[in-house]
Amino acid sequence: MTTGFLAGPAFGQAVEDDHLLRPGQFAWHPERSPEGPVAVIVSIPDQLTHVYRDGIRIGVSTCSTGRPGHATPTGVFTILQKQVDHHSNIYDGAEMADMERLTWTGIALHVGGLPGYPSSHGCVHLPRAFSDRLYTITRVGTVVIIADATSAPAKIVHPGLLLSPEAEGEIDGELQAKGGQKLPMAGAAAPAGPLAILVSSADKRFVIQLGGDTVASGAVTIVDPGTPLGEHVLVLAGVGPDGARWQAFRHGQAAGGPPEPQPGQIMARLQVDEAGRTAIARHLHQGALLITTDLPLTPDRQSGSDLVVISS
Repeated sequence: MTTGFLAGPAFGQAVEDDHLLRPGQFAWHPERSPEGPVAVIVSIPDQLTHVYRDGIRIGVSTCSTGRPGHATPTGVFTILQKQVDHHSNIYDGAEMADMERLTWTGIALHVGGLPGYPSSHGCVHLPRAFSDRLYTITRVGTVVIIADATSAPAKIVHPGLLLSPEAEGEIDGELQAKGGQKLPMAGAAAPAGPLAILVSSADKRFVIQLGGDTVASGAVTIVDPGTPLGEHVLVLAGVGPDGARWQAFRHGQAAGGPPEPQPGQIMARLQVDEAGRTAIARHLHQGALLITTDLPLTPDRQSGSDLVVISS
């Protein structure tokens, strides 16, 4: 296995020309964006992991995802747990250094083999030096998107130097809330687990899940009910003078689909009563997920404590 760290003058070329990276190589340039919230995108077709901070790519690495029979699930995940020294409970105590858990059923980012093709049992294997760096800038609640060509638009599967609107996971964590108080960061709710608000146009209901447990629900009115609401994930970036700011992208959609609607277009179609607004406001924090679907909120649309939107 070839490992290598590309930095300095060569970094820009390496990031823009991802095909130049050989198995085990990566590029890391944190000074491109020294501060801001982090988002991670894993491209299964490219076998690359992209790291963004404040919407700008600061790193890209080769990776190895699940081999045939052990496919890595695609979808939107949040980091549920972090552990520097971890051993697998499933595969005979196998070492999983820098483990960043995405599901409670065994999917994680961690240090692992990098032969140049999918070879894992479902996890995302990363080079040791890259994984060490990534581990220092993520936190519980950081959004991780795992995508392939059948599960996500092209701008997610093949992101660029700037995080596209479709793929942006967390942004502008320092935005001020009304009244001068900052919106709580996602990490503030880490002990209780990630937060998601699921909205179904079929059920005309919303459900608030905290760490996989339903903490509130209620009725929702869909404006223009004859038009599908769509399968979307919106991430709460912050609150400013004009209200909450969300970033949206479509999930479960093949590449080349219709243009991505703006977050405001989606939010404008959702109406809840005063009790519903109070319940939602009570739980919101930066990094919270709003998930819309035109399907009923059956158990297969919700993933329990994993809080995952799985597309595969």
